[in-house]
Amino acid sequence: MIVIMKHGAAKQDIEAVAKAIMSQGLKADISSGEDHTVIGAVGDVSVLDMDKLSMMTGVDRVMKVSEPFKRANRKFHPQDTVVKVQGVEIGGKKLCVMAGPCSVESEEQLFGIARAVKTSGGLVLRGGAYKPRTSPYAFQGMEKEGLELLAQARQETGMPIVTEIIDPRHVEMFEMTVDILQIGARNMQNFQLLKEVGQTHKPVLLKRGLSNTIEEWLMSAEYILSRGNPNVILCERGIRTVETYTRNTLDLSAVVAVKSLCHLPVIVDPSHATGRSWMVEKLACAAIAAGADGLMIEVHNDPAHALCDGPQSLTPQGFDQLMQKARGFAALMDREL
Repeated sequence: MIVIMKHGAAKQDIEAVAKAIMSQGLKADISSGEDHTVIGAVGDVSVLDMDKLSMMTGVDRVMKVSEPFKRANRKFHPQDTVVKVQGVEIGGKKLCVMAGPCSVESEEQLFGIARAVKTSGGLVLRGGAYKPRTSPYAFQGMEKEGLELLAQARQETGMPIVTEIIDPRHVEMFEMTVDILQIGARNMQNFQLLKEVGQTHKPVLLKRGLSNTIEEWLMSAEYILSRGNPNVILCERGIRTVETYTRNTLDLSAVVAVKSLCHLPVIVDPSHATGRSWMVEKLACAAIAAGADGLMIEVHNDPAHALCDGPQSLTPQGFDQLMQKARGFAALMDREL
């Protein structure tokens, strides 16, 4: 349930409504915008008297929220959320590009790519330290050593780092080392992991699961938000369909839908979506046209010999070309890159 206050409602009236909601054992989330203040009631709203609330001073109207995701709902929070990390904004007018290797392989490899990504305009360095793989015999990442190399690359370049966390037991270590915690597609419904990262103060990048609906994706975000962490970034990375030509099927309609339903920033990963490097540039531009707030791009200095996902990785030169092309699309959408 949400209570929409009248334009210019007094602070004491807003506080009175919030107090009335909390007196029934519910939580009251207050979201103030340019035109209205919205108060979201979270919990068993059946105990609330909608008529009494609607008659309180300063109240414009009271509405029920039918969707199961509450805190992620745009009705609860009409304004776009902008997630800030180390001077970088995700969700504002300027698009945020996160780029780097699928897996950290060595200091030389990571640092060379990091420098190239920054030179071309990338704002966040991505790199995998712990790698969940389909095969138990595939390269699983450099793990803790990989985290340490990412931290060193951040120190050299000044770029914040994002990397995937796969184990709830690693939350404390990641919170001390990483700027953005990534929840990968395979762990989108690892609810214990979602609860743990929801109790941190670090931004969380939540990738959509391989076969999950938009509602399931937003409900996973709700797990994080409900634990007190408001800094969630959603990432569309392709879903599994009947089509096998590409690694996955990039669902750009999800970007449009989620931006309508939800206030959280949404970025797109065309690298994982296609599995084909020659497709990445065009779909990155299409994602910007669809309203995405940023991109996640895989970059490798030697894709042919990459230990993970080489076929979908751009070279540093290819990434620079993508950034130049994407700037034009960003300008068309009244965004900056």
